[in-house]
Amino acid sequence: MSQIGSITDRVLSSQKQIIETANQKLGNNNSGGAFGTTMEKALDSVADAQKLAATTTKNFELGIENDLTKVMINQQISSLGFQLTLNTRNKVLSAYKDIMSMPV
Repeated sequence: MSQIGSITDRVLSSQKQIIETANQKLGNNNSGGAFGTTMEKALDSVADAQKLAATTTKNFELGIENDLTKVMINQQISSLGFQLTLNTRNKVLSAYKDIMSMPV
């Protein structure tokens, strides 16, 4: 029973850290900067998440990292960031095509 409690505590701790990090990053994006700068920061953030996921996965495979929960959470964050980036690109491309097809 104590093993389940310690695992639950670690998961909750990781969840709190993820929420705090997300709130900090979202709070920093309200600076009113240019769209290009905001997109560049977002893409850098997604790239960093992918690098972190790759590193933790590699460390887990080598036996350096023992926390499977941390590895899976980093992979999910990376996957969600990539999906968001892909959907944003598709929306921007669709808006561009709509603007280009408008009669002048």
